[in-house]
Amino acid sequence: MPNIHDYLLWRGDLDFKASTFNIIDDMILARFSYLPFHKIQLEEIETIESIAKKFKKFENKEFAYKGDKELISLLGQSNRFKNMHITDFKTIIDTNIEKQFAAITIHIDDSNMYISYNGTDDTIVGWKEDFNLSFMENIPSQIEGLNYLKTQAQKNDKSIRIGGHSKGGNIAIYSAINSTQDIQSRIISVVNYDGPGFNEKIANSANFTKMLDRIFTYMPQESIVGRLLEHKEQCTIVQSNEKGIFQHDIFSWQVIGTKPIILNKLTDNSNILNKTINAWLKESSIEQRKIFVDTIFELLYSTKASTISELKLKNFNIFLKNYNNINDDEKKVINEMISIFIDSIKKSIIDNLKEKKSK
Repeated sequence: MPNIHDYLLWRGDLDFKASTFNIIDDMILARFSYLPFHKIQLEEIETIESIAKKFKKFENKEFAYKGDKELISLLGQSNRFKNMHITDFKTIIDTNIEKQFAAITIHIDDSNMYISYNGTDDTIVGWKEDFNLSFMENIPSQIEGLNYLKTQAQKNDKSIRIGGHSKGGNIAIYSAINSTQDIQSRIISVVNYDGPGFNEKIANSANFTKMLDRIFTYMPQESIVGRLLEHKEQCTIVQSNEKGIFQHDIFSWQVIGTKPIILNKLTDNSNILNKTINAWLKESSIEQRKIFVDTIFELLYSTKASTISELKLKNFNIFLKNYNNINDDEKKVINEMISIFIDSIKKSIIDNLKEKKSK
């Protein structure tokens, strides 16, 4: 089945005058920010073609994710994308304030630009920031994303499209709904690709509501990450050819022509896990969640690994050894949170079976 690589092979020779901007173009630009720009020397203004040339000698293992080498190669050859100007790449990893952020601006043409927010990378601090969403109203990368949007809006008077995948999608929405009215008037659309939603306070806020008609979320049929927290915006289910958490990979999403393949419903597995996590959040206090997340990640940091990929069996042996040394109050909270999660998943499975029988 075709994915965005196939779309580029099919549609890449046509410029936007011949075929107008569509949701697959948007998806590609949202995914663009995942490329390892920090590994190349970027000039103040580049084109996608010039960037593709700089990545040409890179091996697959030098990219963060499988499929990225093919993506930038196809983009660099594409009449549709290769002449787009690229500016203002920014990346920050700060373990002290638990922030992992990256963004880049793509100038579609003289009148339109696209701000692409990167999602969670392989760093432990990046994952920690994601989990902080369970007890923090704002995370540092959301604030950074808002500041980035403000800066780009001041530097350019173009119409603005905003998007991101995973945490990047959440940052895209947060930045748009908290920007000033003059910036919001220039925003065409904000698209979140399988990124988390927001707590009820933000999701029900006036800021969110006034932008609602321009906010869209796409998620695969067995979505996990994209089901987290509240979504008030229009959500569309996309077919993936992977299973479980691997559906989070945009390269697995199936497209036909200029649109993704749309499904009518999410899977039972996605619904069960979503109900479980929502119940887990509802039954636990903010303080419990903070202690649980902080303690688990302090133990991960104690292994001396800085990325998820670096975690091996020996690191988990250190993790377990250090777990025995944490204080009794922390152990109690961890055990309580695990117990709440187990009870929640049992209830979710039972509720799902009851719903199926009643149909």
